[in-house]
Amino acid sequence: MNPYSNAAHAASIPQEGNPRETEAWALTEAARRMASASRGEAEGMREALRLNWKLWTIFQADLIGKVEAGESTETVVNMLSLCQFVDFHTVAALTEPTAAKLEVLVNINRNIASGLRDSLAREAREAAAAGATDPAAAAPAPTGAYAPPAPGAAHTPISATA
Repeated sequence: MNPYSNAAHAASIPQEGNPRETEAWALTEAARRMASASRGEAEGMREALRLNWKLWTIFQADLIGKVEAGESTETVVNMLSLCQFVDFHTVAALTEPTAAKLEVLVNINRNIASGLRDSLAREAREAAAAGATDPAAAAPAPTGAYAPPAPGAAHTPISATA
């Protein structure tokens, strides 16, 4: 493996503080892994599918929390429906992995990541037009599972809970 590709990959990991950018990166990374695995053996496909499934389970838990908190919007409901589709499709793909089944999930991930990045770019343009010097400062504060821990609170990385 090329050590420079690892350095480039590490540099693409988003900074703390913007949950939507982190979500977009995670979806893109999971899509990249599934696309790469789709050209290989079934077990590699299953590994990439399980990683993607974990990611979507995190999204689903956060969305359910929003519904329980009374923050149910059309977007939240639509995303929960998409989570359910991803669940069912992943189970089918894990049972009999094929490149075509992975491609469906790759396309979903890429499209959702693109939408997240587009909304971030739009907010940055709006903040710049409003005269804000730091577009990230104008972004809404993160809530739910993606909110940063309180100062002094212990932080458990997602990888430690999986």
